[in-house]
Amino acid sequence: MTTTQRIGLTGSIGAGKSTVAQLLRARGLTVLDADEQARLVTQDPEVLTLLADRFPGVVVGGTLDRAALAARVFGNPAALADLNAITHPRVRARMAALEAQAARQGARAVVQDVPLLFEGGLDAQMDAVIVVDAPLHLRVGRVMARSGLTEAEVLARDARQLPAAQKRKRATVVIDNDRDLPHLEAQVDRALRQLGLVMVDG
Repeated sequence: MTTTQRIGLTGSIGAGKSTVAQLLRARGLTVLDADEQARLVTQDPEVLTLLADRFPGVVVGGTLDRAALAARVFGNPAALADLNAITHPRVRARMAALEAQAARQGARAVVQDVPLLFEGGLDAQMDAVIVVDAPLHLRVGRVMARSGLTEAEVLARDARQLPAAQKRKRATVVIDNDRDLPHLEAQVDRALRQLGLVMVDG
């Protein structure tokens, strides 16, 4: 019986982790997106009730106001801990179920795309960890361009994550997303070879 390899995928804000996830999917890997599962979890009526009780005003007309919730928990460790206690176990359960399904279908590896992989201690559950990184000025510029956040706001969010240098040290493989797409694709292919996960010829 072949064991399905568990690969963690993470990176600091603006590093390009989502682009790498798309490239891994294009190369035949199963990629599970923790943020996507979190969005699905927060559509669950039971979860919405819990959130509405703990954070009055963030659920409007049966829908979560994500911006309002983010404003409540940002910079408030106690509120963030309460939010995580509601959502994280459910997200992890969904990820585990999807991973088990992929394993039953014969997947050699399952990539778990988790923004706060190290911060949540989930790296200990992985067989290998891919870290996507880029210089800070590039990351800040990318996030500002796509989100409308100010430089100070992006830097504040980045500061709340494990520093990129520490992520690099703890990575099995580092993918540097500091140039163009062909360079990034070459980095992804190199990472797959290093992990023994070349899924397609070429």
